[in-house]
Amino acid sequence: MKPVAIFRHFPTEGPGYLATFLDFHSIPWRLVKVDASEALPSSADHFSGLVFMGGPMSVNDNLPWIEPALALIRQAIANDIPVLGHCLGGQLMAKALGGVVRKSPIKEIGWGEVSVAVNAVACEWFGELSVFEAFHWHGETFSVPRHATRLLSSPYCENQAFALDRHLALQCHVEMTEKMVKTWCKIGVEEITGSAEPAVQSIEAMQTDLAKRVPALNQVAGRLYAKWISGLG
Repeated sequence: MKPVAIFRHFPTEGPGYLATFLDFHSIPWRLVKVDASEALPSSADHFSGLVFMGGPMSVNDNLPWIEPALALIRQAIANDIPVLGHCLGGQLMAKALGGVVRKSPIKEIGWGEVSVAVNAVACEWFGELSVFEAFHWHGETFSVPRHATRLLSSPYCENQAFALDRHLALQCHVEMTEKMVKTWCKIGVEEITGSAEPAVQSIEAMQTDLAKRVPALNQVAGRLYAKWISGLG
């Protein structure tokens, strides 16, 4: 089986629980360290799937790897190679498919409830689940591209996820581990304390009940990842 390519855009925003899930299911994967100036592959055909992780930059920034990433996403989708995006990764997918990424009216940082859309595609991905608590860290939001279907919404962000056939784009973070939450709080302390927006939690609130919150989120992620890997060649 060809490996899954996982693109990391920032050192602390790695695959998290996704790596654990892939290892458990004996699915090979390769980490492409974009943050360390590792070149993106020229073709998606070398991989069974592509995964794009998060990062503090914008897909609208003038960075040398943005256009190659967009081209790679388009190529993968054209060739029926499953693509999965987390936060920035979801925004890359949206832009690659003709959507728009812009500043969100309200920044979301911390734990927050998301609602599953009532449609057949959402049911395929989430089953009977109607609501769950996700982790958020974003100041931008994407539009749902043409032919894609909205899957999730939150009170502060209308478009939290969309699907197009076997491809899944997420605005929220489902890949979190306890270590990742604590690390992000540590390096993001200035952003957290410097914001008075209603959807930005305190560090204390974000780190409350992690022993319960993270496994619950992992369970949701596991369902999404299980459906996603079912499309791998």
